[in-house]
Amino acid sequence: MNPMRGTRRSRLAPALAASAMIAAAVLSGCADDSSDSSTPSETAAPAASFPGKVASGTPIKIGLINNEGGQAISEPDNRMAAEAAATYANEQLGGIGGHPVELVVCKNGEEPASARDCANRMVESKVSAVVVTTTGQGDVMVPIVTGAGIPYVSASGQSMQELTGNDVFLWTGGFPSSLQAMATHAKSENMKHVTAFTIDVPAAVNGLKAIGVPAFKANGIDLKVVTIPPGTPDATPQVSAGLADSPEGVVVVGEGTLCTAALKSLGTLGFSGEKMGIQACATPDVVDAVGSSIDGTKIFTAAQTTGDNPEATLYRSVIAKYAPDTDISGYAYVGYQGVLGLVRATTSLEGADTSPSAVTAAIRSARDVTLPAGDGLTFTCDGSANPMMKAVCGKGSVVATLKDGQLVDAEIVGRQ
Repeated sequence: MNPMRGTRRSRLAPALAASAMIAAAVLSGCADDSSDSSTPSETAAPAASFPGKVASGTPIKIGLINNEGGQAISEPDNRMAAEAAATYANEQLGGIGGHPVELVVCKNGEEPASARDCANRMVESKVSAVVVTTTGQGDVMVPIVTGAGIPYVSASGQSMQELTGNDVFLWTGGFPSSLQAMATHAKSENMKHVTAFTIDVPAAVNGLKAIGVPAFKANGIDLKVVTIPPGTPDATPQVSAGLADSPEGVVVVGEGTLCTAALKSLGTLGFSGEKMGIQACATPDVVDAVGSSIDGTKIFTAAQTTGDNPEATLYRSVIAKYAPDTDISGYAYVGYQGVLGLVRATTSLEGADTSPSAVTAAIRSARDVTLPAGDGLTFTCDGSANPMMKAVCGKGSVVATLKDGQLVDAEIVGRQ
């Protein structure tokens, strides 16, 4: 046994666990805070995106597990977007290898018993792959799904089992990639000192220290972490303390309330440096509450659903056509990315073999697959994107700038 291998895993474990919990907090917080409903309007997607290639073979069963119906969090829009992607694939792209996608849906209440039931149902249903939208129960579900030889796929993962498991495929790097991209961007702007304002939850703080601090240090930047208690309506004291060292930039990580408090305080204190945040800081509620001082904030995410780039236009067109009641102001895109990403990653699948092993082989052989709604991001599931997190297939983040309540001037950072 290589002793260094064991040491690396022991050091990586707490970092991944912290990252998992911070990602879960951010996703659930963003969803809970956003009260504005944004329904899609059908826009003109390129005709080539709707070629009318109808799937006509025998169905291929694909499991879909969505965090829905639980007391803590329920995201039906994620499921609706995933179902729209499946219908789009069946009616326009020939499904998967000519086989229509038959979704086997299970609503996970985001607690262990419910997650276990959903995973077992996928095995009993003999699905060829399982798509998970978002969950904090990956450590429960992954061993059951992959233990049965079924590939487990998602737009991004949170748990150690998801990030490092065999036969797990995550199209994007999620929160760790966002931190890496922030560090890369900060270096490109010649920053030397950056302050991160984060919700004061142990996992969130430890996640930033375990992943963010080393990422910034590798780029020659000192990252200072300042905590803000959950639910703080006025974060001026904490933000003022965080600006005492005159950082050239700041990072805001948390749910909507934290984003609002921190960004408001930055405006009140007249901070003129670079502001960086995650997608939770770009929801309509946050933009409205902060006002014009939020303009110029860089948002780091794995999707770009606004603007006229081809993938964003296709996303809105598909949702408008096949699931027009879907609220796309939050994280509905993760369901769309999960399902359509699987369709795109399995284009080499041909013939009658739609077994889990055939699907797994197709995913592993795919190269530079275009990430749905990813504004040019791609993924390759050969373990090279992040050697410490072998299930991660993608690098980089979409970075866009908030202006007049809209995300504009999107670009990709940290892909190399």
